[in-house]
Amino acid sequence: MPTMQSSRAALRIRFGIEVRRLREAAGLTVGEAAQVVGMRQPHFSNVEAGRTGLSAERLQKLTEALGSTYTYPGDALLALGREPGKGWWSDYRTTLGATHLDLAELEAGAVALRNYELLFIPGLLQTFEYATAVHSSGFSPTVSEVRDTAVEFRMRRQEVLSDERPPRLHAIVHEAALRVLYGGRAVMRDQLLRLIEVSRLPNVTIQIVPIDNEGSAAFSHPFMVIEPSVVKLGTVLVDQVGKAQFLDERQTLAEYGESFARLSELALPPVDAEAAPEARTVKDSLGLIQHILYPLL
Repeated sequence: MPTMQSSRAALRIRFGIEVRRLREAAGLTVGEAAQVVGMRQPHFSNVEAGRTGLSAERLQKLTEALGSTYTYPGDALLALGREPGKGWWSDYRTTLGATHLDLAELEAGAVALRNYELLFIPGLLQTFEYATAVHSSGFSPTVSEVRDTAVEFRMRRQEVLSDERPPRLHAIVHEAALRVLYGGRAVMRDQLLRLIEVSRLPNVTIQIVPIDNEGSAAFSHPFMVIEPSVVKLGTVLVDQVGKAQFLDERQTLAEYGESFARLSELALPPVDAEAAPEARTVKDSLGLIQHILYPLL
């Protein structure tokens, strides 16, 4: 079974697993590693068990002792074991669940995001009106204040795409998501125009899977592969029946990576809003979006 994580505590468990792997690769016992970082053995055991994190200073001492066996650049490993970050998402700690906060923090530290959506436009690409409509038509009634906060949070998440060092976003959206009129015709029209607009960002790629592609039926749930600077420390966000879970085992990461690659092959060529009409000689994602858009204008 894949490891499932839904809170920062689960990320510390991942941190502990990686620390243990590195310690064993260096040939150190738990006692020897504890001595290196200036901790008692039981305390270091708690680090490896994921019960607590490790300060930057102590991690530095450990990595110096590991020498060539330490393979993680920068703070990639430390990011797993630290307490929740002090980014903008901290403002929502008392109003939204851990899944929201963890997702925003993981996106902020990512170099690449690969998102597949079946019935909704990806959250990072939604308009305010579309996001409000989606939150108003969920699986269970949502208190208006909670809904408004969740929509505001989603809009702030989108700022990651225009940061100084934004992640690369590759979004693959099923045609079905383009045809569900959340919020009505005007809302969906503006949402489709937004997809074309955001495709102009150099770090954004958007593909559409046509509804008549039988091969896509095998991919029954949405997911996002979140890739940090160290690929093997990546995470997959899986959303099934409104319940989001984070998966982080390496085999699982590889499987979802392969699934996304397969979906990219099944999807139409990416949206290229700058291409001249005469240059488009095959059916592509932009053409399909425009085909659905025209009746809404």
